[in-house]
Amino acid sequence: MTSSAHCQLTGRRPGFGKSVSHSHRRTSRRFDPNIQRKRYWLASEGRHVRLTLSAKGIKTVDTIGIEAAVARIRARGEKV
Repeated sequence: MTSSAHCQLTGRRPGFGKSVSHSHRRTSRRFDPNIQRKRYWLASEGRHVRLTLSAKGIKTVDTIGIEAAVARIRARGEKV
C-alpha cells in the first residue's frame, strides 16, 4: 500500500484532529508527518533505491544502515 504521506520504514501516516479557533469552533484538520524522498546506494544489489521516509525514518537509516532498513521494509511486504 502506497500513500503520499507515508513512511516506508516506520509506517508513520497522517494523524487527524481538529483545529480550534479563538471562538472555540472546531474544524477538521490533518497532521502530516515530515516526509522526504531520499536516494540511497544499496551496495548488495549494486543500485540506488529511492525511499519515502519520515525525518525519524532517515535517522533510523543512519543508525542501523541501509541494508538493515531495506530488509525491514521488505519484511513488511513492501517492494523496494
